[in-house]
Amino acid sequence: MRDTAKHQGLRNQLTSILEQKGIVDKNVLDAIKKIPRHLFLDSSFEDYAYQDMAFPIGAGQTISQPYTVAFQSQLLEVKKEDKILEIGTGSGYQTAVLCTMGAKVYSVERQKELFKKTSNLFPKLHIRPKHLSFGDGYKGLPNYAPFDSIIVTAGAPFIPQPLMAQLKIGGRLVIPLGEDVQIMTLLIRKNETQFEKHEFGEFRFVPLLEDKN
Repeated sequence: MRDTAKHQGLRNQLTSILEQKGIVDKNVLDAIKKIPRHLFLDSSFEDYAYQDMAFPIGAGQTISQPYTVAFQSQLLEVKKEDKILEIGTGSGYQTAVLCTMGAKVYSVERQKELFKKTSNLFPKLHIRPKHLSFGDGYKGLPNYAPFDSIIVTAGAPFIPQPLMAQLKIGGRLVIPLGEDVQIMTLLIRKNETQFEKHEFGEFRFVPLLEDKN
């Protein structure tokens, strides 16, 4: 688990690139500066870890490009101690960013292989999500609801109803919506029944699949 001055230099460069691309949330940038992204990738990709690109991580999944992680994190407007539900733990990199920003993260992953991998990795990196769960992300985590915000890290054809129900009033739900190309979508819960919707252009994600246990 080596993290060197060279890695830190590459992270500083990556952070500058993200700033140039419009990421302004200092807490997001600080988290990306701190987290050893190369340790979330297979060692064969280590040299590419700090390029602004997505990479395969096994189980047919990818680790999102840093810009996407930063963009979604910025949309959440994370405050310390925020209770955040993450659908799709994946490599755990997004989880680590949110934890480093001071959030209490509850994360769900439906791929056993990835669930085991992140469960082993987090303690080694001193990253402490509140709860890691193996299961169907479409259902959310009703036992731990409501959440200050919810982040979905895979493309979804529609917004799963249970996720909307598990969001606090005033809470933010960030989800990439669409079949082939996804539109980054932010829902803000205004009251029991009303949500305000904002759209932020196209992104590409692996699909969020239902009931894959």
